[in-house]
Amino acid sequence: MKLQDELPVNSRLATVWRIGAGLGGIFLIVFGCLGLADHPGFLATHGDRITGLSTNGALSILSIVAGAILVAGAVVGGNFASNLNMVVGVLFVLSGFYGLAVLGRPDANILNFRMSNVLFAFIFGVILTTFGMYGRVSSHLPHDNPFWRERTEHETARPSGPKTFVKVLNPNPGPTHPVGH
Repeated sequence: MKLQDELPVNSRLATVWRIGAGLGGIFLIVFGCLGLADHPGFLATHGDRITGLSTNGALSILSIVAGAILVAGAVVGGNFASNLNMVVGVLFVLSGFYGLAVLGRPDANILNFRMSNVLFAFIFGVILTTFGMYGRVSSHLPHDNPFWRERTEHETARPSGPKTFVKVLNPNPGPTHPVGH
């Protein structure tokens, strides 16, 4: 039995995953198109800012491709959209670390990252990952959630009943050797 077979077709979760992928993808496509409209050099390390973020041709094209992948994930929906949100979100967080590593090094900063780009990559990555994890990762999932059923299917039953207190009579059952005796 696969978990994908257990998810209902019109699940509320699928709607949240689609919204996250769709909105993120549309933003990236718009950012990339605006960046290309500015006619930057492909690997230029200078240029104008678009929506507060610096860009060049390579970053604009990469943004359009990532946005198109997210929009495609929103169209497909289901677990694919959730997994895609999580993967792309983690990739954005990693790109934020890349941006931190190349700040102040124009020879290595081929995507023209500035501090605003680094902050955006971290924030966007965490938000996108959160959209992907919504309804999948929590300690309080409802019992009709297929992810809860998948987790509890393999667990052993825990004892239930009223809580009891146990008095420890002999915490150290071995011989004691006090110092000085």
